Parts: sequence; structure tokens; C-alpha cells
Amino acid sequence: MKLFYSPGACSLSPHIVLEESGLPYEAILASTKSHKLQDGTDFYTLNPLGYVPLLELDSGERLREGPAIVQYVADQVPDKRLAPPAGTLERYRLQEWLTFIGTELHKSYSPLFKPSTPEEYKPIAREHLDKRYAWVDEQLAGKTYLLGETFTAADAYLFTVTGWAKFTGLDLSGYEHLQAFQARVAARPAVQAALKAEGLLK
Repeated sequence: MKLFYSPGACSLSPHIVLEESGLPYEAILASTKSHKLQDGTDFYTLNPLGYVPLLELDSGERLREGPAIVQYVADQVPDKRLAPPAGTLERYRLQEWLTFIGTELHKSYSPLFKPSTPEEYKPIAREHLDKRYAWVDEQLAGKTYLLGETFTAADAYLFTVTGWAKFTGLDLSGYEHLQAFQARVAARPAVQAALKAEGLLK
């Protein structure tokens, strides 16, 4: 498999899940600025949408969208428990979290990264994120990970997007459960490996 990624972008989530899975894969840098690969290939020829992540399977088929990619990878290694079994309520809890993180957190960061966003709108975006993180912090009380004691694909996604707070002026220091969660996930060997591979950790 080939994972097309950009350092620190949302593609870090499937990068972490691939490391956790132990499956063989190749990570290929795809610049979100130039939309070119290091060999000069136009990334739009691989993904017409132009963004990461993109997972190319051994069959040549491609999967887009992080939540779909991480569930696909998790299902290849059920013994790793990166996703609960299909059809169980816990699997729908995972999908509930992946959807929440994607729509309420991930997309809410977008205006804070866009140079064209009016400055007066940014405090509104931060306030929205802060309210959502207050709820996430409550959900993490008494838990090691989002679904309990087992690390899943949803944890990789939450860890990834929450890492953007420091680049967007969002202060999450008051959320002790969230801070402890971030530290716990960051300490995992697979997470360290993905961060190092993307040049985000020395």
C-alpha cells in the first residue's frame, strides 16, 4: 500500500494507524502547496481533489478520506483492535467519533489556516472549537482513550487535529483530560514513528 501524505496534515491520522497496524506500506510525500510529488508527478492525476490523505491499495484502487482509510486499515488487522468488529454498537461509536472529529473539529480549523479568512471571524471559529473541546474533555474523564482502554483509529484522528491548536492560537491548556490524552497518544511507539517519518519529531 502507498499512503500519500503531507507533514502534520490530517494524513498523519492514517499514517499513525498504518504504523499501529504493522502492515507494510510506503509513505509518499505529496505537497499540499505545489500539488506535486517529489518525482514531479502532478498529484491531481492521482487524486482529482488535490488533497491528502490518499491510500493506494496493492490492487491499484485508491481510497480517499481519512475516516474511510483508517477503518479499511483497521479491518485488515482485526487482532490489533484498531476498530471494533463491524456490526457491533462499539463500531458505530467509533464511526460516531470519526464523524464528530471530522465535522466538528477538523473542518472548524479550516478557516484558521486560510489566509483569506477575515481576522474578525477567527475568534468565532476559536470559540466554536473551544466549546467542542470542552465536551471532548468531559468525555475523556476516567478514560484512557475515546472508546475506553483500547487505542483505536478515532484516537489517532483526535490526536492529529488537536495538534493544530498550537498553530492557530487556540488555548487548550485548561482541559486536563484532553492534555493527558494527547501526551498518552504521543508516547505510543507507532505515533513516535509516524511523527519522525514526517519530520515532526527529532
